[in-house]
Amino acid sequence: MNAGEHVPHVSIVMGSESDLAIMKESKAVLASFEVANEMRVISAHRNPEGIRDYAINAESRGIKIIIAAAGKAAHLAGVIASMTPLPVIGVPMTTSDLGGLDSLLSMVQMPGGVPVATVAIGSSGAKNAALLAVQILALNNEALMDKFKNYKRKMAEDVKAADERVRNS
Repeated sequence: MNAGEHVPHVSIVMGSESDLAIMKESKAVLASFEVANEMRVISAHRNPEGIRDYAINAESRGIKIIIAAAGKAAHLAGVIASMTPLPVIGVPMTTSDLGGLDSLLSMVQMPGGVPVATVAIGSSGAKNAALLAVQILALNNEALMDKFKNYKRKMAEDVKAADERVRNS
């Protein structure tokens, strides 16, 4: 979050700065809907005290939804979800070892009682995590819901226009 911006409602946290290039997709989507957000790097494995402090204080700082990106063992989203009542959306990162399947499986195998909504691996997941956050926030924000409905309408119009171009080519 930059100085002068509103208190963030969505926190984008990643386990490593190497995830930043992908997670900028989430930030861009949130910005397009004018949803105040922040970005953080906090490792569940390399900074356990930091992740604990972050997770237990997120709600009191005004955060409503957490988007957590991590690769390999990908425990970040689950660790955060275990310590906060806030919804957590996990974004599995692409990895050199297993292409991100390792990250995905780490996130979707959370034990009952500790939910982590998990999206696609990598860039699509980063975008979809932000869109899901917007949808959740829009449940109690009519203006945001209108923006989301317009987004969906525009997407449909873009597909119709592409269809028309292809059919006439």
